[in-house]
Amino acid sequence: MVANMTDEPRIDPPRASAPFWMGPLAGIAAAAVALGFSQWVEGASDVPGLVLGVGEWVVDHTPGFIAEWSIEDLGSAGKGNLLPGITLVAFLIAAKLGDLSLRKSRRWGVVGFGAFGLFGAYAAARNPQSPVFASWFWSLFAAGLGIVTLIVLVRIARQTLTPPADDELPSPLNPPRSRRAFLAWSGGAGAVALTGVGLGRATGPSAAELAREQVVLPTTSTTTTPVTTTTTEAAVATPGVITTEPLTSPAGLSSWITPNEKFYRIDTAFSIPQVDPADWTLKFTGMVDNPFELTYDEILDMDLVDRTITLSCVSNPVGGDLVGNAVWTGVPLNDLLDRAGVQPGATQFTSRSVDNWSCGFPTELLGDGRNAMLAVGMNGEPLPIRSGFPARLVVAGIYGYVSATKWIEEIRMTTWEDFNGYWINLGWSKEGPMKTTSRIDVPQNRSTITAGATPVAGVAWAPTRGIAKVEVSDDGGETWWEADIARPGSSEAWVQWSTMWEAPTGTAALSVRATDGNGDLQPFGPKDVAPDGAEGWHTVLVSVT
Repeated sequence: MVANMTDEPRIDPPRASAPFWMGPLAGIAAAAVALGFSQWVEGASDVPGLVLGVGEWVVDHTPGFIAEWSIEDLGSAGKGNLLPGITLVAFLIAAKLGDLSLRKSRRWGVVGFGAFGLFGAYAAARNPQSPVFASWFWSLFAAGLGIVTLIVLVRIARQTLTPPADDELPSPLNPPRSRRAFLAWSGGAGAVALTGVGLGRATGPSAAELAREQVVLPTTSTTTTPVTTTTTEAAVATPGVITTEPLTSPAGLSSWITPNEKFYRIDTAFSIPQVDPADWTLKFTGMVDNPFELTYDEILDMDLVDRTITLSCVSNPVGGDLVGNAVWTGVPLNDLLDRAGVQPGATQFTSRSVDNWSCGFPTELLGDGRNAMLAVGMNGEPLPIRSGFPARLVVAGIYGYVSATKWIEEIRMTTWEDFNGYWINLGWSKEGPMKTTSRIDVPQNRSTITAGATPVAGVAWAPTRGIAKVEVSDDGGETWWEADIARPGSSEAWVQWSTMWEAPTGTAALSVRATDGNGDLQPFGPKDVAPDGAEGWHTVLVSVT
């Protein structure tokens, strides 16, 4: 048999190299589909999205010094800044997986996306409010969508590198081999992702929000200074004048009552817990003779009281704003503990939120006369959801990290040695008494003012000792003069202070210090916030023209 010498062997044309952007774009588009779908699931159910679940895991495993930095330097938005960071990292990893999938093997993308889905599912299932099976299922389903999207886009990208056969026709299973087709499919994946995000954020009010709108707080058995007050000018003629009405001037001075929407929020919850009071109970457990549970309606039927109490975060730096004063409505904790029957030896009062955050403080503090309450109201209305609805703890005189449990679910009596709260295991002090602190609100740091009579004002607090005196200096602490104090509340609330300063031209440094009700001067400092709160006299620099 003689070969036909005219039949030339077929030589496949060489495969072209892919543009550098094709693989990364395929990975990013696939990740967008996965994350967009998980965002939709998060908005439509109790299952945290992939990013949110990973973010909660990161917070729970963050060393104390990093948490301190994030709160002090990033403020209350620190957690919100972390979520975009996690999303960015996820996209960067997905871009690399897409590149490897295109240039080497699709196994890189399958394994990588599968691993992220497993980790995201595990992280989401850790959330006490998330159903375990649904968390695993939907997280893995989202990762699967990402894998399918990546495989399709990588296939299209590879097909653009090989010229089609003469008799090959485009079809849904065999899309056109062009970069324009690849970009169109990638854009379609992005559109799907954005749709998922939009649907996730477009969900209506939660059951908690709807329930809160229906709550009417009952009349309390005590009265307190009203939340709204008439304008009262500061007395400035005689140093050290004490007024009994809140100050509303000068402009920029913190109001005596901090509005709910401006009250600081520091917690470990990325997604604010949405607790429907119809499905919620508060448990009293541990070293008590009569363990019991309370429903929300049962709490509202109790004798409620109003108390004006200043709360502060231990991470509040000198001059910081992680502090606020509010009128809290609720039930004294001692009334509830009397019903439970606290056993001898129960030296620590501990509490836990619905998202498993926990804290504790010495039981003996509840017997020294300070106000400590299970609060259901804030400034005349039901607790805002961001502030702990349906119920939270408010304890005067100790920092929030050892006492102010929001979205509370359990109160447990135990021994001091038996339990450490969330922040204690991250290196913070186990006891958190609030320190005597003062702050200048007016004028602001590095502002420019006009020479002559100028108001200087701010707030000072030392729960439960109260503030006896506030002093101001303009010469580096060589000389001091007393400011006027507005003290309409109790020793557990902050005071506003104000004075007039004859400002000379040039640059000046204004400092403030306070003396508490025990006669102890505010610590000079400086001391960092860790592990038990900052110390120092607040100083602002101003230019006088």
